[in-house]
Amino acid sequence: MMFDEHDALVEALAQALRNRGLTCATAESCTGGLVGAMLTAVPGSSDWYVGGVISYANEVKQGLLGVLREDLERVGAVSEPVVRSMALGACAATGAQAAMSTSGVAGPGGGSAEKPVGTVWIGWALNGESRAKVFHFAGNRDAVRVQAAREAVRGLVAWLEEAGN
Repeated sequence: MMFDEHDALVEALAQALRNRGLTCATAESCTGGLVGAMLTAVPGSSDWYVGGVISYANEVKQGLLGVLREDLERVGAVSEPVVRSMALGACAATGAQAAMSTSGVAGPGGGSAEKPVGTVWIGWALNGESRAKVFHFAGNRDAVRVQAAREAVRGLVAWLEEAGN
């Protein structure tokens, strides 16, 4: 799979991380490793990307990333508290200072009135703090996953730029 169209976005992330002496990690559910694949498609990514966890099952979210069972039971995997925990958990597991996480309903099935197909929560962690935002993407499963991966990277770049040096 080629990611040429994503190179500029990933290069912006690489530069922002390098400028600050930071590394990043990923915790992915609905994107299934797509964010990590985008990052590692760019030569030199080993300088700033330390790795990731594909936590498709809730048990993996809990066991490897520290997501609380209570959050999963109360609001489900596709939620703000879960992606925040996933991002912070990725940092804790890898030693990275920054992370991106994704959890959503890529489709074609699995949606509900409350969380229709295309609903994706994306989380970010930076130096022990976390953020999250919900997105509603259109298109088929692949389109939802690609849009989610791009927004995950875009969101971390924006936070790094906002944070400055």
